[in-house]
Amino acid sequence: MKKVLIVVDMLNDFCHKDGVLAISPVTNDVYAKTAIDTVKTKVEEYRSNNDIIIWLADSHAKDDKEFDRFPPHAIKDTWGAQVIDELRPDEIEKSTFEMLIPKTRYSGFYGTDLEYQLMRINPELVEVVGVCTSICVMDTVGGLANRDYNINVYKDGVADFDPAGHEVALGRMEGLYGAKIV
Repeated sequence: MKKVLIVVDMLNDFCHKDGVLAISPVTNDVYAKTAIDTVKTKVEEYRSNNDIIIWLADSHAKDDKEFDRFPPHAIKDTWGAQVIDELRPDEIEKSTFEMLIPKTRYSGFYGTDLEYQLMRINPELVEVVGVCTSICVMDTVGGLANRDYNINVYKDGVADFDPAGHEVALGRMEGLYGAKIV
């Protein structure tokens, strides 16, 4: 089965304890660690099978309008916008099976070539992990649903700085978007 793993915003500003919008200070370290460990396991599985991994990464300009709603984060070419070390980001550049797509909005489809890449690959299944469940993960999953992809979202592979929003997003992705929550 041809499948793709989409890894959403596993960046220092979201996943490192010193990140501007880190998930661990507001929730707890076990919750954040579980998500990181699950993402790491999925990435290693895909790498060992030479399956396609698409990394979506916030990459904002210093004056991005999103900073009217959130503190400045994931500014292009900064530490905060880099994939966390636990996921071996150096492997992304070396692999012919991985690509990093910078994005400036919640959905991985907005202003990117994600749609083109998925049409080119033509997967039977798209699996999704990453952060933040109630924002970028959910909006990207909505875009996948609007394009009629079969979608798995790994419950232990997504996390959010808002636990209530996390639960609502999981329900919405399953109930409205038809994603299988595994």
